[in-house]
Amino acid sequence: MMSRYIIAGLIVGILSLSHFPLSTQASPWNKLSAQQLEQQLTEKFAQGSYSKKGADTCLMCHKKNDKVMAFFTGTHANPNTSQSPMAGLQCEACHGPLGKHNQGGKEPMIAFGKQSKLSAQSQNSVCLGCHNDTKKLAWHNSSHNLDEITCSNCHQIHTAKDPMQDRMSVNDSCASCHSQQGADMHKRSSHPLKWDQMTCIDCHNPHGTLNDSALKHTTVNDTCYSCHAEKRGPVLWEHAPVTENCGNCHNPHGSVNEAMLTQRPPQLCQQCHMDDGHASRAVQQGGSDAFGGGKSCLNCHSQIHGSNHPAGSKLQR
Repeated sequence: MMSRYIIAGLIVGILSLSHFPLSTQASPWNKLSAQQLEQQLTEKFAQGSYSKKGADTCLMCHKKNDKVMAFFTGTHANPNTSQSPMAGLQCEACHGPLGKHNQGGKEPMIAFGKQSKLSAQSQNSVCLGCHNDTKKLAWHNSSHNLDEITCSNCHQIHTAKDPMQDRMSVNDSCASCHSQQGADMHKRSSHPLKWDQMTCIDCHNPHGTLNDSALKHTTVNDTCYSCHAEKRGPVLWEHAPVTENCGNCHNPHGSVNEAMLTQRPPQLCQQCHMDDGHASRAVQQGGSDAFGGGKSCLNCHSQIHGSNHPAGSKLQR
């Protein structure tokens, strides 16, 4: 396994995630196993044989490839930015030292994407060699990393604009893997995710956090309160499931029920509360009484998120 420390120490460029296109003919290293390929690349980094002309050497063969040339329309190709690969080792900043690669393609280069034989850890170590800011401190313990998701699964660098930097495309990218959440956001009661007025990364950090579900805030409730401040306490009379977790009653990604409730009242309420003192049947005919009609339990217990009224112990006022 190629050590990430070897890569990080030798690469001084920044993130490049698109697969560096090769010729249409079979490459000499195609028959190498993943372990053999990483071993060869490790040896190339140890030798550090970089080209003297940088990208000009690469473009002698790859300039007719549209994906390669699209790189020069993006921010990573800006030579006036000190952190840009074009201000340093250029293509080799991310794809590794040229060595003898241009001599008949005898040596492999680092390739990114689904077709690459390199492990997710090795591919991502190239990106993390530069993109190691505080927002990615928890990456190594994140579910994406543990599931061996590569940066290139989401990000595109050989393009004018990375789709993940566009709020209008973030949700589609996330939903392509998180299909259940993608379906929920299109249900009748949901956050405005389907209109891209909100994005998944408003609540989650895809690079990982120390919180559950990679939430940006410490708890589910703190996440909800960042927008729904009117539901924040403290209150005189608290509702236990509310103070514990908003997700006890609501599905934040969307629901077929009003207010994104996981179930309709009174079924939702009766997961915790018996129907003592109310009608004998769990569900009455619609409109026959306050327990089964209209908003059901909420007809009377309207302050369900908590009450500050001196007589609000039953959350009725």
